Amino acid sequence: MTQDIGDWAPYLSDEKNKDYFGSLLSFLNSRVDYEIFPPRGTWFKAFEYSSFRATKVVILGQDPYHGEGQAEGLSFSVPKGIAVPPSLRNIYKELDQDNVDFNNPGHGHLENWAKQGVLLLNSVLTVEKNSPASHANHGWEVFTDQVITLLNDNKENLVFLLWGAYANKKSVLIDSNKHLILSAAHPSPFSAHKGFFGCKHFSKTNSYLKASNQELIDWSLSI
Repeated sequence: MTQDIGDWAPYLSDEKNKDYFGSLLSFLNSRVDYEIFPPRGTWFKAFEYSSFRATKVVILGQDPYHGEGQAEGLSFSVPKGIAVPPSLRNIYKELDQDNVDFNNPGHGHLENWAKQGVLLLNSVLTVEKNSPASHANHGWEVFTDQVITLLNDNKENLVFLLWGAYANKKSVLIDSNKHLILSAAHPSPFSAHKGFFGCKHFSKTNSYLKASNQELIDWSLSI
């Protein structure tokens, strides 16, 4: 964990000394002959953008994108100049129908959300090129479950957006008396019509933030 993770460090620095994290690093080092996404040095980008103090919304993804140039360390986000993936296109469709300010920016870079305290967290932080779930079950899930647990235990009035069956399983780590859990189908084209479209999670998030005297998220994205 060599990246600067700012005020997350006091909460997460002990993780690197645990057996599971050593095993994870050994696995990653054993895959040096494979192309790993996102690039080394950006694995913890979500923590750089959204400090522990600032985090008020968590959008949980599963795996980083496994296509060339897509993954950048933020769940669902891709760099400008990369085609917007199907799930993110559906997120934009829902935003467009929700009661929030949003105009499709023509790119998929979600840095603006992250800098407002939206933790764009994948459950697994690395993947091999063109090989989805290739780094699942090697320790990342233990680490990111600990992130969720730390947020649950040490903060109040967070909003957790859990989309799809995998993300929804994480609700057992969250105290619904302290935080708001918003669950829906995954925005993938295979499931968005099963309850993601029409969920209005973005306006519901802002309503909750307003009720708990927190600054609202500006969901619009700059060009």
